[in-house]
Amino acid sequence: MSRVFPYLQYLAVRMALCLLQSLRIETYADWSPWLAWLCADVLKIRHNVIRESLQIAFPEASEARRRELTLGMWQHLFMLVAEVALAGRKIHETNWRRYLKPNNLEPLARLMLSDRPKLFLSGHLGNFEMSNYLLGLFGLPTLAVARELDNEYLDRFIRTFRARTGQRMVDKKGGYDDIQATLAAGGAVSMLADQYAGGKGCWVDFFGRPASTHKAIALLALEYEAPILVGCTSRLGRPLHCEMMVGAVLDPRTAGETSAGVVPLTQWFTSQLEGLIRQIPDQYWWVHRRWKGTPPQSRRARQSRSAVGS
Repeated sequence: MSRVFPYLQYLAVRMALCLLQSLRIETYADWSPWLAWLCADVLKIRHNVIRESLQIAFPEASEARRRELTLGMWQHLFMLVAEVALAGRKIHETNWRRYLKPNNLEPLARLMLSDRPKLFLSGHLGNFEMSNYLLGLFGLPTLAVARELDNEYLDRFIRTFRARTGQRMVDKKGGYDDIQATLAAGGAVSMLADQYAGGKGCWVDFFGRPASTHKAIALLALEYEAPILVGCTSRLGRPLHCEMMVGAVLDPRTAGETSAGVVPLTQWFTSQLEGLIRQIPDQYWWVHRRWKGTPPQSRRARQSRSAVGS
């Protein structure tokens, strides 16, 4: 029975994808505002988490603006699913130029053609699933680091899409040897850099609030002197049309104080990612709790005050 329910979930997802693939994507785009309204205003899915996240990120925004961002986020998520479902059938080696608008991709091309190790960072922003898919179409494969899904059937299905254009996948837990081998060989590793890293993570400023961030990115960049590229693939107005942009590049060999340690380097790429999110805030995943926990220094200060008070 332990495998029956995950398989039924997988079948439900595949049936939904079959429905998507039978429709014109423009039809789905017409439906997406109504689906967004259903999730945000009727079902109120993760309502408190989204509300809290937007209050932290945009304290000056009005309630109307935050509701607009909430609806926009849900609409974006539904379109992201539809585009992933159709990308393999619609976008290929001979026609990708119809769908992609490049924005400052020269640094990306230079890095991919060099023999130095490199780290490509993004977040749950825009259509991040399309980034590695498109890089594969360009003939620029990366090793993509991603968390294994709890449902093994869905995980296998998603990994098949991600590897369709030549990308290699490795699980974030237990894949460190593959990551190191790729960097040592001068390859490219791509990661999402906006995930909560627990109480022992590197705490840096993100939208004015401390956020725990994984240390591994900075440690790898420093150990292998790997340039870090921060970018994203944002959705444009028409379905399946997107813009791939490079926000910034940092070379640890020449970055001075910014690459003097784990904290300044982690703060740098986190700030760069925040800048991209501010450009397209309705395309960010406000549904996950980025600001969980309390920084160790804050916990120690609170414990000290309690000890003095007692």
